[in-house]
Amino acid sequence: MDFITIEQLMMDNKLELISGSKGLSRHCVEEMIARPGLEFTGFFDYFDPKRVVLVGSKDATFLSKQDPKIIEENVRKIFEFQPPCIVFSVKVAVPEIFKRLGDEYGICVLKSNLRTTPTSSKLFNYLQDHLAETISIHGTFLDINGMGTLIIGKSGIGKSETSLDLIKRGHQLIADDLVEILEKEPGNLIGRAPEILKRYMEIRGIGIVDVVTMFGAGAYRERKNLRLVVELEAWDEDKYYDRLGLDEEKIKYFNTEITKITIPVLPGRTVSLLVESAAMNEKLKLLGHYAAMDFVRKVDEKASKGGKKDD
Repeated sequence: MDFITIEQLMMDNKLELISGSKGLSRHCVEEMIARPGLEFTGFFDYFDPKRVVLVGSKDATFLSKQDPKIIEENVRKIFEFQPPCIVFSVKVAVPEIFKRLGDEYGICVLKSNLRTTPTSSKLFNYLQDHLAETISIHGTFLDINGMGTLIIGKSGIGKSETSLDLIKRGHQLIADDLVEILEKEPGNLIGRAPEILKRYMEIRGIGIVDVVTMFGAGAYRERKNLRLVVELEAWDEDKYYDRLGLDEEKIKYFNTEITKITIPVLPGRTVSLLVESAAMNEKLKLLGHYAAMDFVRKVDEKASKGGKKDD
């Protein structure tokens, strides 16, 4: 999304409207939060007017110790920058000047039911989820024993059928057909389903199925970190397929590289079992157990010992 309204921000985060109701239709376009410490002293060089302003106990206490004229001047200047809204944490009594200027400038002054740090964390995560850049990938995304696994491939290769079998095995669906990927930070990709597709799968010959109704609430989860991409492709006799697992292929989304494994599809191969095994093998690698490297090392040791014996 390019923006969210302050009314949506207020409702979704259970914030109380103190003043400035005319500002409910204003837009928020920045995911970062502004903490007005230096601004209360009159230093505005780095103030970003696109950010939601969060006032905590320390900020409010510091402000209250200033001269009334300085308070009026600096708080009014904050409002003149036209920030999306101003939020106070639960322990802070909202000063009258904010209530007055909120109505005067049409900027919402809101009150959280949490303390400063939890409010900051909650708002940042919320804004990041709604405003962070996303890409849409055609595929199916599952949680396979804790490994967020994205299954991709050409239409009709069997992504949804494979995923359905994996769900029957006890794994969880996150998104089918269209997967939204967002990068919370470099190295941290999150996958989720578009709102309208949550819980649903499309199976050719059957149609749309609701996995929660069919398999129970444990068969679905809202989101998961992306750790592995598995591409299903039709078997190509002329193509070389890695048999040891030493060749690591990567795919890049935003600024993050993810391991990619290609599985050739042939009649008689249990593709869901292969995908499950790939996810578990990748999880073992993350835990420090690299089977292919261990195998090669043992072969090298055996060959080395054999060579010494012949000498």
